[in-house]
Amino acid sequence: MKSDRLNALTDGVVAIAITIVVLELPVPETQSLAGIRAVAPLLLAYLLSFINIGIFWNNHHHMMMTAEHVDGRVMWPNLGLLFFISLMPFVIRWIDQAGFGSWPVAAYGVVLFGAAISYSVLERAIVAIHGHDSTLARAVGEDWKGKLSAAGYLAAIGLSFVQPYVAIAIYVLIAAVWFIPDTRIERQVMHDPKP
Repeated sequence: MKSDRLNALTDGVVAIAITIVVLELPVPETQSLAGIRAVAPLLLAYLLSFINIGIFWNNHHHMMMTAEHVDGRVMWPNLGLLFFISLMPFVIRWIDQAGFGSWPVAAYGVVLFGAAISYSVLERAIVAIHGHDSTLARAVGEDWKGKLSAAGYLAAIGLSFVQPYVAIAIYVLIAAVWFIPDTRIERQVMHDPKP
C-alpha cells in the first residue's frame, strides 16, 4: 500500500487533536490582564502541547517522505503514535482541572513517552521494509536524539513525583531540542538519487 492514505489519516488525527486541545482552553473571566494571567499557565501548557504535536507531525511527514510503501508493520505503530497524540487533550484537561500536580504532569510525560516509543517503532518498521541501506536508515543512524528524548521523558515522569516543575522543564527542554527542525532526513532525501 502507498503511504498517502497513512499520511492522510495522520494529518486528520493531528488536526483534530490540536483542535480539541484549543477547545479545552478556558476563556479569561475578566476583561483585564488579571484574567489572562489567571489562565496563563494553561495557555503555556497548550503551547507546549501544540509544539509537541507539531514536532511529531513534522517528523512523521519527513519520515514518510522516505517510504515508498507501507504494510501492517508500519500501520500499527502509526496507530500507536496517533493514540498517544489523541491523548494530549485528555492530559491538558486533567492539568486544567487538577493543576500542575504530580499525577497530571506524570501523565503528560507518559503520553509523550508513548508517542516517542511509537514513533521509534514506526521508524524501525519503515527501515525493516526498505532495508538498512535505505534513505531513512542512513538518515537517522542509531537515532540517539530519539533515544535520549525517550530517556528524558522517563526521567521526567519519575521527577514529577518529586518536583512537577522540574519535570515540566524537562518536557520544555526536549521540545526545544526538537523544535529546531531535524534536517537529517531532508539532507539524505536530497542526497539520494530518485529511483
